[in-house]
Amino acid sequence: MGFIINSLDLVMIGILLFSAVVLFHVVTLPVELNASRRAVVQLSEAGIINSSEVPMVKKVLGAAALTYLAATLAAIANLLYYLAIFGGSDD
Repeated sequence: MGFIINSLDLVMIGILLFSAVVLFHVVTLPVELNASRRAVVQLSEAGIINSSEVPMVKKVLGAAALTYLAATLAAIANLLYYLAIFGGSDD
């Protein structure tokens, strides 16, 4: 909205708020990656999956964990993009 109405203060507020989102992604990423590893153990111990299914479950849960990594990288890229636009607006 700040870009549309040409308000640098509003742009800066938006960048700061989005920075909080990026920080949240970065902080929760290790938790999400570890959750996929722990889930395989819990599924095995609970008898929900047998030993022949473990490799397939690891692949699926590993792919799910990578979606969090992709979201984090996309958020960082977007933040850098917004900072580049904001930094170039002083000219």
